[in-house]
Amino acid sequence: MLLAIDCGNTNTVFSIWDGEAFLCTLRTSTHHARTADAYFTWYSTLVKHYGIKADISDVIISSTVPRVVFNLRVFSDRFFGCRPLVVGKPDCLLPQIPRVDEGTQVGPDRLVNTAGAFQRHGGDLIVVDFGTATTFDVVANDGAYVGGVIAPGVNLSLEALHKAAAALPHVDIAKPQRVVGTNTVACIQSGVFWGYVGLVREICSRIKSEREREMKIVATGGLALLFQQNVDLFDTYEDDLTMHGLTVIHDYNKENF
Repeated sequence: MLLAIDCGNTNTVFSIWDGEAFLCTLRTSTHHARTADAYFTWYSTLVKHYGIKADISDVIISSTVPRVVFNLRVFSDRFFGCRPLVVGKPDCLLPQIPRVDEGTQVGPDRLVNTAGAFQRHGGDLIVVDFGTATTFDVVANDGAYVGGVIAPGVNLSLEALHKAAAALPHVDIAKPQRVVGTNTVACIQSGVFWGYVGLVREICSRIKSEREREMKIVATGGLALLFQQNVDLFDTYEDDLTMHGLTVIHDYNKENF
C-alpha cells in the first residue's frame, strides 16, 4: 500500500491508498521539530484506533516546508523500510515538466495539484487551492503547469487584520447575511468573504482572457466549499485533489523506473 503525505504550512495530512481508494486520512499540525518517532507514535495510534490494517510498501511526500522532509524520510525508512519519493526532487519524475522561467522552483503542492487535476479533468484548467496561501495554478492542454498566481490565504488575512488593528477582533470566516454589516464582526466577515469572491472571479477572468480560451475552474482546500455556496465560482470541487495527485505521480514513477 501507498502512504501519501502532504505537508503544508499549517497542516500535515497522511492518507493510505490501497490502489483503488483511500482507506483513511489523518491530519496533524505541521511542526518542523517533530521527530520520526513522534510521527510514528501519532500515526500508529490513529491507524489502530480506526482498525486499519495497512502494509505500507511505498511512501510519497509533498512538502512546502523543507525542514520537515528529513524527519519524514527517516520515518519512512525506519518504520516502513522504504525510501520515499519526494515531489520536487530530481529523482521524482513528473508526468509533464513545468514550463516556467528558468531557475524557478515550483512549489510541490502546485505540481501535485496539477497532476491530479489533469488526470481527472484534462487540460486547460485553473486550480484554485484555499490553503495558507490562496493559489491559482494554470494547467495547459497537455497537463503541464505553466504558471499561476499567489495571494494571501483567507485565514492569514484575518489573522493579519486582527494583529495589525488592535480594536478589531479575531473572527471566523463565514458567508454574511448581508453585504453591509451592522456590527464589527459582520463588517469583517463581509469584507473578507466578498473580497475573496471578487479576487477569485477577477483573477480567473483575467487568466482566461490572457490565455484566450475557456478554462475549467477546479477548487480544492478546506474553505473552497464555503465560497462555492450560492456563488458559483468554480466548475467543480475536489476535496482530495492533492492526495489524488500524489497517487498519480507515484504511479508515473513506478511505470517509468
